[in-house]
Amino acid sequence: MASDAHPLLSLRDLTVRFGGLTAVSDLSLDVPSGSLLGLIGPNGAGKTTVFNAITGVYPLASGDLLFDGHSIAGLAPHRIARLGIARTFQNIRLFRGLSVLDNLRAAMHQDSDYGLLRAAARSRTWAATEARLEAAALDLLAMFDLRDRASEPAASLPYGDQRRLEIVRALATNPRLLLLDEPAAGMNPAETSSLMHLLRGLLTRFSLTILLIEHDMRVVMGICDRVVVLNYGSQIAAGAPREIAHDRAVIEAYLGEPTDASP
Repeated sequence: MASDAHPLLSLRDLTVRFGGLTAVSDLSLDVPSGSLLGLIGPNGAGKTTVFNAITGVYPLASGDLLFDGHSIAGLAPHRIARLGIARTFQNIRLFRGLSVLDNLRAAMHQDSDYGLLRAAARSRTWAATEARLEAAALDLLAMFDLRDRASEPAASLPYGDQRRLEIVRALATNPRLLLLDEPAAGMNPAETSSLMHLLRGLLTRFSLTILLIEHDMRVVMGICDRVVVLNYGSQIAAGAPREIAHDRAVIEAYLGEPTDASP
């Protein structure tokens, strides 16, 4: 579980608008270093919009984003990725026609130390770098029981393995912060249990901090240190999983039940 570590990521009065629609309004939250924080809420609550704002896909209407104490608001997505923020998506976005191994190689390109000319000439530098990256990719695949499928097309993997490969591909960029958008979506109970064990292990194995969007409350309540709840783009609750499970505003948002008891 997380300790009283300093925030690796801080959202300060973050607001995102699309024309006259406010998708996220004045959201402030801290993600402590080494923690696993859940971000939940009904469909349309603004959760994925928060991820898109953090990763530079959507501009901020107001507010700020601090990563390790430095503002990243307004930076391009590739610069944010290089700082150490990686993500997965609600809908799997693997390079389906590429092999499992090549999906990782593509993610590792930022660690290459050769230019276009050396690559075209297949220089010694190119060869040495490619060998190093392939070895690192194979090691990662072995950790997640995907080594034997390295040469197979990503599209041929079972659904649960595709989800795991997407997480491994994100890890291949050497992130400090991992944003996971509904990683358990579409998984069966056995795959979900395996995922829960995997995510808790990532925190220590890779010295990660994780921000998780998830609708499966068994996952959220089982692995998160803290949970933040959004509804209509605003925060309505935050606390430990047990506190959130009994919060009347959260129950109302999910189930449509009245917050106050009827007379």
